[in-house]
Amino acid sequence: MADNGVNKGRRRFLVGATSVVGAVGAVGVAVPFVASWQPSAKARAAGAPVQADVSKLEPGQRMTVEWRGRPVWIINRTPEMIERTESIDTARLADPNSDVPQQPSYVTNMLRSIKQDIGVLIGICTHLGCSPLYRPEPDAEGVGVDNWPGGFFCPCHGSRFDLAGRVFTNVPAPTNLEVPPYRFESDDIIIVGEDEETA
Repeated sequence: MADNGVNKGRRRFLVGATSVVGAVGAVGVAVPFVASWQPSAKARAAGAPVQADVSKLEPGQRMTVEWRGRPVWIINRTPEMIERTESIDTARLADPNSDVPQQPSYVTNMLRSIKQDIGVLIGICTHLGCSPLYRPEPDAEGVGVDNWPGGFFCPCHGSRFDLAGRVFTNVPAPTNLEVPPYRFESDDIIIVGEDEETA
């Protein structure tokens, strides 16, 4: 009789210990498995807004930041660049008034920007996704057009855009360069990926 009692006690102990070890093992396996369903830090960062400091961006220069895996160009336009862009004959542009929605509603002005001197554009040609060259100087060589006012030239297929990202007529690109949502956090800090209206 005593042996039966000892065996039952051992049996209960072994069943209990095995259950505890099995539960701990199941949790140990489940935690990394469930965690693997979460997006990676890189994936989360790819959609998150990015901050750009334009305090050292010289007039006439361009800087690039990455947002959602795409290059975003920030241009510091000089007064001369602004004047040349605003004086382009609109007959030379396919969508001079930005009627095709390639930008947020708060940048539908001629320069397609919150501030005249700072332009923010996604640096991808709307034809086949190439990255156009920054050719801000007037009558730049190799652009293949007379009276070039400065802007962006895609040498792959010949698409051309002005310094506001508006597409010229008779080029392969069907629409203006896209303007991402953005806002100014301060005079020198731009947040790309957040709308001015909702911030």
